[in-house]
Amino acid sequence: MVQAQPVSIFHGPLVRQAVKESLLKLSPAVVARNPVMLVVEVGSVLTTVLWIRDLLTHPAGAAPAWFTFNVALWLWFTVVFANFAEALAEGRGKAQAAALRGLRKETMARLLRNNHEEQVPASQLRKGNTVVVEAGQIIPGDGEVMEGIASVDESAITGESAPVIRESGGDRSAVTGGTKVLSDRIVVRISANPGESFLDRMIGLVEGAKRLKTPNEIALHVLLSGMTIIFL
Repeated sequence: MVQAQPVSIFHGPLVRQAVKESLLKLSPAVVARNPVMLVVEVGSVLTTVLWIRDLLTHPAGAAPAWFTFNVALWLWFTVVFANFAEALAEGRGKAQAAALRGLRKETMARLLRNNHEEQVPASQLRKGNTVVVEAGQIIPGDGEVMEGIASVDESAITGESAPVIRESGGDRSAVTGGTKVLSDRIVVRISANPGESFLDRMIGLVEGAKRLKTPNEIALHVLLSGMTIIFL
């Protein structure tokens, strides 16, 4: 399990961006994706127009201007708060993806080729390449330990504070790119091309995640949609 830095919903920049997005989502083109909220926004506009009319003309038999204002205010609050909650959830997902990207470190890899070492950027490694990693160095990509044994710090990936042992053979040979070798020396055969690593897949899952509506939300949506059509 990837252990990125948790993103609080009360994080200042995240909240400010959500406020901005909640106002941008007032666009009819965006609100139209949710028929119920579209009707609420239309009601907000109409109620606001009625409040301005009552405030300026004081028509006979009309509701007090303060009452119309309160209704309009609550309707607008409902729309904006719904947009804010949605924008906050989307922003948190983006922040988590950015935190995962921060775990990827561009390092120089010691590529073994024809029994000679070459210094190449980790992004140029391909599946099947063999690299050497020693104490204090970052493992440049996902792979299998082919030779040696080492203590590896995987706290950035798993959240475990204690280092783990990785060695050739058995079920402790898999290593993950971005983790750090703390002792000894290992030879690693890369098992994933750029864009196919464990971290890349996790980033893709976070960015592509879409919250599904619960059965209660679906039922409420159908009920409100039906009632809206009836009252219209």
